[in-house]
Amino acid sequence: MMANKRANKEGNIRQRADGRWEVRITIGIDYSTGEPKRISRYAETKEEAVRLLHELSFLRDTYPKKFKAVTLGEWLDMCLEVYMKHTLKQSTYLSYESYIRVHFKPVLGNQLLRDITPRLLQQFYNHKAESEHLSPKTIVNLNLFLHKALSFAVNEGYLQTNPAAAINLSRGNKPQIEILTRDEQLLLMRASYGHRYGVFVRLVLFTGLRLGELLGLRWEDLDFAAGNLHVRRTLSRLNKMERPASGRGNTTEIVVQLPKSQNSIRSVPLLPGVIADLQGWAEVQRQDQLTAGKSYVSSGYLVTNPSGGFVEPRTFKNYYNQILEMAGLRHFTFHALRHTFASRAMEQGMDAKTLSMILGHYSVSFTLDTYTHVLDEHKHQGMALMDELYGGADPVKETLYPVVVTMQTDGFLEFRIPGIPKVSCCHSDLPSGLEHIRESLSEEMLLSPVPLTPASPPTLSQNQTVVYIKA
Repeated sequence: MMANKRANKEGNIRQRADGRWEVRITIGIDYSTGEPKRISRYAETKEEAVRLLHELSFLRDTYPKKFKAVTLGEWLDMCLEVYMKHTLKQSTYLSYESYIRVHFKPVLGNQLLRDITPRLLQQFYNHKAESEHLSPKTIVNLNLFLHKALSFAVNEGYLQTNPAAAINLSRGNKPQIEILTRDEQLLLMRASYGHRYGVFVRLVLFTGLRLGELLGLRWEDLDFAAGNLHVRRTLSRLNKMERPASGRGNTTEIVVQLPKSQNSIRSVPLLPGVIADLQGWAEVQRQDQLTAGKSYVSSGYLVTNPSGGFVEPRTFKNYYNQILEMAGLRHFTFHALRHTFASRAMEQGMDAKTLSMILGHYSVSFTLDTYTHVLDEHKHQGMALMDELYGGADPVKETLYPVVVTMQTDGFLEFRIPGIPKVSCCHSDLPSGLEHIRESLSEEMLLSPVPLTPASPPTLSQNQTVVYIKA
C-alpha cells in the first residue's frame, strides 16, 4: 500500500508487506543507463518514515558524503574527467593526470576525502620536499591543482572547507635566468648566417618567441605591410591523452594548440632586418619546392623541412645546438634566447609594460620580477645621471661623449658620436671600436678651432646602444 509519494527529486514513502515503512530517495543519475540512482532506508512507523525522508533529503542536498565514502584518489580521478578535462589544454591535462598518478594516489589515494586535513597535506608536502627533493615550484603546482579539485568537493558538500587552502609552502629561491652576453649574442648571430635555420635564431633573438610559438607560426601569421607577427598557436610533442593498452606503439604525438595563456595570443612588431630575413626564407622554401617536386608538401608553416613539412621541437633543438657549436659557444637552452631578447630590450630602454605585452606575460609585475638583474643595471645608470649635480661645478671634471653603437646585419658594429660626424668607424668588436673612436676624437679636438661639445644621443632603435667615453 502506497502511503505517500512525492516527486523523484524529493523521494517517496511506502509501506512494505512486512509492515515496515520504506523511504526511497534519489541521490543522482546513473549516466550509463540514464536512470536515477536511489537509496532506501526503513522505519517502523509512518511518522518516523516522514522524519527520515526529511533528514535524508537534507543530507543529500548539504552533505552528500554521508551517502558514499569517497576516497581522495576517486575524487581526483572524477574531478579531472568531469570538471576539468573539457576546459584544459592537452599539456595541462597531462600535467594534472601525472600529479594524481605519480604523487597523490600512491600516498593519499586511499584516504577518505573527509579525512584529508591541512596537517595531513602539510606533512605530505614536507615529505615531498625533504625526502623526494621536489622543487618548491613543483610542490606549489601540486597544491594549486589539489586546491582546485577540492573546491569542487566543497561546492558539492563533500567537504565543509578546503584543506588545501591552509597550507604553508615555500616559494624557494627564484632560479637564475640564463642570457647571452652581447659578445656571445654577436657570435651566435654571425654563425646563424651559415645554417639553414639560422634565420629563426635571429628571429627569436629579436622577438622573444617561445620554441612552441615559433614552430607553430604559419605564413598567414605574418603581416609584412604592418610589420607585425601574430602568435596564435603552439606546436609541441606531448604524451597522448590515451595510452596504448598494450604498452606498445608511440605514446607521444604532435599537438597544435592555443598558446600558453590568453595573454600569449599577441602581436609582435618586427624590425626591418627581421622582415628582410623572413622574405629571404620564403625564397628558400620556393627553392625547396622546386627541388622536391611532387613530393613537396605545402604545409603553410613558417619553419619547414626541405619537403615542406613542419619541424618538431626536438629536431629544431638539434639544429640550434649545431649553430651554438658553429659559434664556438657553450650550451645555452633555446629559452635563453627569449631571456636574452627581454634583457636587451630593457637595456635599450623599452618600458616594462610594452615588453610584457610583446613577451605575452600575464602581468607587468611578473616581467619586472623576472628581469630584476637588468633593473639593477638601470638603477646604476639612473643614479649616474645625478652625478652632474654633484660634480657639475668642478672645473676639472672631464667631459663624457656618447658613442652610439649600431649592430649591423653583417655582424660588424658601427660607432659614431652624435654631433661630430667626422668621428665614426666600423669594427668587429666593442673594445677595439671604442679605442679607435677615442683616438679619432682626440685628433679632432686638436684640429677643431672651437671646443667640441657632446650632443645628446638620439632615440635608439632596438639594434643600438650607447656607451660614454672620456675625451
